[in-house]
Amino acid sequence: MTSAATGYGSPPNPDIDVDIEKKASLSRAVDVGFVRLTLALAGFAGIILIWVILQTTEAALPAIQQFGLGFLVTTRWNPVENIYGVLPQIYGSLVTSLVALIFAIPLGIGTAIFLAEGFAPKWVTAPIGFAVELIVAIPSVVLGLWGIFVLIPAVRPIFRAINQTLSWIPFLGGPAPRGPSLLIVAVVLGIMISPIIISITRSTFESLPRSLKEGALALGATRWETLLTVMIPAGLSGIVSSIMLALGRALGETMVAAMLSGNANRINISLMQPGSTITGLIASQFGEAGRLQVSALMYAGVVLMVLTLLVNIVAEIIIRKFQNLEQ
Repeated sequence: MTSAATGYGSPPNPDIDVDIEKKASLSRAVDVGFVRLTLALAGFAGIILIWVILQTTEAALPAIQQFGLGFLVTTRWNPVENIYGVLPQIYGSLVTSLVALIFAIPLGIGTAIFLAEGFAPKWVTAPIGFAVELIVAIPSVVLGLWGIFVLIPAVRPIFRAINQTLSWIPFLGGPAPRGPSLLIVAVVLGIMISPIIISITRSTFESLPRSLKEGALALGATRWETLLTVMIPAGLSGIVSSIMLALGRALGETMVAAMLSGNANRINISLMQPGSTITGLIASQFGEAGRLQVSALMYAGVVLMVLTLLVNIVAEIIIRKFQNLEQ
């Protein structure tokens, strides 16, 4: 008795097999096309990056040939005498970025923990998340204006009190602060980069397996012990990634540095005194620069790119180290 007679089966249908094969072929073609498109876009992005680096370096060649590495250790910037050096700007860029991290790291990680680990009521989570995204959307020039007209007048009495009582500390000494300073730049940069730390750290905590938290609580750990000994170590690579991305963002910020640093071409140990950054120097002088000065500014841009590249390399090394520890 055949299967067709008993009803337990049916003869193979060639049309169905052909349809399945067509769908499989189409799926493979889509996958291959997507992979090739992704590789092409990645290669195009790399080509653009290399092109920007080469063009910037080519424009900076006259200054590189004339000043050499002395450009990095010279403190004078005098277009009249064609003497150029960016040591004060390198110092200002590094100091403001690092101080901004001091403000942003506790704020960013604390807010991410508050939102991701159940400390915040549900009705608060959405408004805070919206506010964080709103900070990212604010143009830097608007934050610069806010710093000039709101923040500086508000913190001037506080800075003067700190300066009078703690002037024996080199980073807080010098004349009484009146207006723009490196510390003001660092505070505004800290506000600008904190959403980066908040978003990435929050996503890191939310992506961790819930079994980690539940297992620690089941073993008798308190909520804070679970957070400090289990959740944070497990998400450390994501946290470090957010911090390094925020540092790169702070190094590259232009308008806030140009508007709030005071553009003083000198190295001030005190953060309450005016200073300058590489981005602020380029933004403030590029429009009226002569030929050699433009080349010197492009040389400063090359220096900034090298600093950013070094930050990214260090970040990659640190992230891989923490990923190996987590495994």
